[in-house]
Amino acid sequence: MGVTRRGLLVGGLTLAAGAAVDLGPFAGRALAATAGTNQPPMVDCGGWGARANREIVPVWNQKPVKILVHHTATPNQADVSQGAAFGLSRSIQNFHMDRRGWLDTGQHFTVSRGGFAMEGRHRSLEIVRAGRQQVEGAHCTGQNVVAVGIENEGTYISVDPPPAQWNRLRDLCAWICNRYGIAPTELYGHRDFKNTACPGDRLYSLLPRLRSDVAGVLGQRVSAVVKASWPLLQAGDRGPEVTAAQYLLRDAHATTAAPTGVFDTATDAAVRRFQAATGAEEVNGLLGGESWPVLARTTLRGTGGDADRAVDTLVAVRGAEGVPDLVTTPAWQHLLGTAGAPANLTSDPR
Repeated sequence: MGVTRRGLLVGGLTLAAGAAVDLGPFAGRALAATAGTNQPPMVDCGGWGARANREIVPVWNQKPVKILVHHTATPNQADVSQGAAFGLSRSIQNFHMDRRGWLDTGQHFTVSRGGFAMEGRHRSLEIVRAGRQQVEGAHCTGQNVVAVGIENEGTYISVDPPPAQWNRLRDLCAWICNRYGIAPTELYGHRDFKNTACPGDRLYSLLPRLRSDVAGVLGQRVSAVVKASWPLLQAGDRGPEVTAAQYLLRDAHATTAAPTGVFDTATDAAVRRFQAATGAEEVNGLLGGESWPVLARTTLRGTGGDADRAVDTLVAVRGAEGVPDLVTTPAWQHLLGTAGAPANLTSDPR
């Protein structure tokens, strides 16, 4: 399918009468509720000069049920112009097609540091507008036909995204939620499903705020929602979560070493062995959302094995209240401190 030339497509938010517009994610003002959202300003593939996709883009006759937030892990450059944004999209597409061997860009949409929103994979804009189908992406294995992927330019390990980028991400998420009927609580980070630091510690920590802000755009009221997840452990980390992981790695026969509570080179090697043995997409030593669900197996308390010792390690820190005898995923996440909080989502009465 060839590249189209529709160029810049202009939309915008429909704001309630007399409502103030939120100027940034950290301004401290309540976001004005709206009756609904229109498409935010968007540049399609033709507008930023995309290459033609080399194969037909698969389209599924089902709606996505969530949104995944990514960062590009590229430099936080000072050039926030439209030209720089278009250059970013072209470089991503070239990397995905020429280095990864994919048929097109992997993500559905990209948001630049200057706040420019761009279509990523061909047909994504068209299909979201219709609100009935899903373009298959290539942004997260296991999620590509159920989640819309949004890349955010930059690296957000230790710094926050700039306000222009945050605002456009918020508006884009609200529009997608509106088109598909996705609850604003169903926004996740890449690391929730893979062994990766993406979308960076800072942006990931802002996802509860993003859910709340998106709900505000949609005219709903929701507190900052922390979703159940898994901790990201990596070299240099230390603490009871590391000790528990080391017990579980020994339980999985990935190591014979005694737990130390320090994520050292031996632990890194054990994680890599476990990832290779369980078919992880990347064998990288990061213990995240792909490997934890396999590693933290269902465990019966009181059996005395290494998995039981992992439970005891965490119980000693967080207490046994609410921990059942049969420890499954929700109990593990509770013990690891990543159980999240229930959503408190209601219609805004204003």
